[in-house]
Amino acid sequence: MDTSSSLLLFSFFFFIIIVIFNKINGLRSSPATKKLNDHHVISHSHGPKFPQGSLGWPVIGETIEFVSSAYSDHPESFMDKRRVMYGRVFKSHIFGTATIVSTDAEVNRAVLQSDSTAFVPFYPKTVRELMGKSSILLINGSLHRRFHGLVGSFLKSPLLKAQIVRDMHKFLSESMDLWSEDQPVLLQDVSKTVAFKVLAKALISVEKGEELEELKKEFENFISGLMSLPINFPGTQLHRSLQAKKNMVKQVERIIEGKIRRAENKEEDGTVIAKDVVDVLLKDSSEYLTHTLIANNMIDMMIPGHDSVPVLITLAVKFLSDSPAALDLLTEENMKLKSLKELTGEPLYWNDYLSLPFTQKVITETLRMGNVIIGVMRKAMKDVEIKGYVIPKGWCFLAYLRSVHLDKLYYESPYKFNPWRWQERDMNTSSFSPFGGGQRLCPGLDLARLEASIFLHHLVTRFR
Repeated sequence: MDTSSSLLLFSFFFFIIIVIFNKINGLRSSPATKKLNDHHVISHSHGPKFPQGSLGWPVIGETIEFVSSAYSDHPESFMDKRRVMYGRVFKSHIFGTATIVSTDAEVNRAVLQSDSTAFVPFYPKTVRELMGKSSILLINGSLHRRFHGLVGSFLKSPLLKAQIVRDMHKFLSESMDLWSEDQPVLLQDVSKTVAFKVLAKALISVEKGEELEELKKEFENFISGLMSLPINFPGTQLHRSLQAKKNMVKQVERIIEGKIRRAENKEEDGTVIAKDVVDVLLKDSSEYLTHTLIANNMIDMMIPGHDSVPVLITLAVKFLSDSPAALDLLTEENMKLKSLKELTGEPLYWNDYLSLPFTQKVITETLRMGNVIIGVMRKAMKDVEIKGYVIPKGWCFLAYLRSVHLDKLYYESPYKFNPWRWQERDMNTSSFSPFGGGQRLCPGLDLARLEASIFLHHLVTRFR
């Protein structure tokens, strides 16, 4: 099937998705849509203005153009066209809902830093069904803060980082020992396998054997449904994915039960030490952190190991291969570190990898250009005014991070891979938010950098 036929078929499927989504949720009669005329009045007043833009075609909105542009030679065409016509903040209708789209760094930051009284997470219907109501991606308030805090503290702990260094070294050595010059190596597949093993051990202490293979198999079935049609009956992808998640939850619940039994046997000795995220959550006294909630969220937290980290690694290698000067400098830096450790007889520690200045600049620039997370969606819980714009209650808000990272207003020659730009540039600005922001900032961002650093080190010190 040629490209045009594939795109037409893809667009047709999205049309079906939006029709079903609208029929189920009644979006055309929702408060967000009813308020449309009221906010047109605001746009002509002297106060805060309602963003200009178009809702596109009835029912399907501008979804087809939005998706088709993402698969074109210029993925930014949808945003660039509307930014010229309406400004950096504009209205649209995508994925079945009225949406305020922002390519403005300050507006995005303000929304992402808002609490749940102003904005709550928003995901397409299929994703919400697969995640469940108790997912850390969807819950709000004190439970979210508690869960996010516990998980984030453990993922940043030196104990876990040291474990990841050992595991990455073991898994990468096993894989790279099998590489040969006459066989192509699919880096994304390799990094995906390694990252999943690392994360499965960090979350639930599963690291090898049939248990890991069964978990990985079910996870592949589960994640295949994230972009499926929102139709749940036997034979559909969504149904298969939901069943796969049920199987994984049962597997994790068995692991939890085993941990509890072992902990009870060790309580008298006082030797219970948290080895993974499940251990950390089980030690918390909150009655809301039930075993089922913990099990469900461990599955959801495996998604980065399947997607974000492998994509970051693969893109870093791709950008380096197109920039010989950057590759040479990164190789030199890592070879010096390896030689120093061999001379002193010391092992490589996690802070050694994160202290390599140019390697970190390469990863930062890859995050900016590669945009592992292209955007973040929220839903307005009330009318909110930001930077002179009104975001109406009930409307979806899309913080499109990719456009900010590739905007010449914020970056000189934005489409050029230039790690050196970070020598004097501060990463803690509104124009750089590769992992989102605010209370929902990705808790695994440090681990993503660490895993990418370790992978690049092994790659350039073993192969030329």
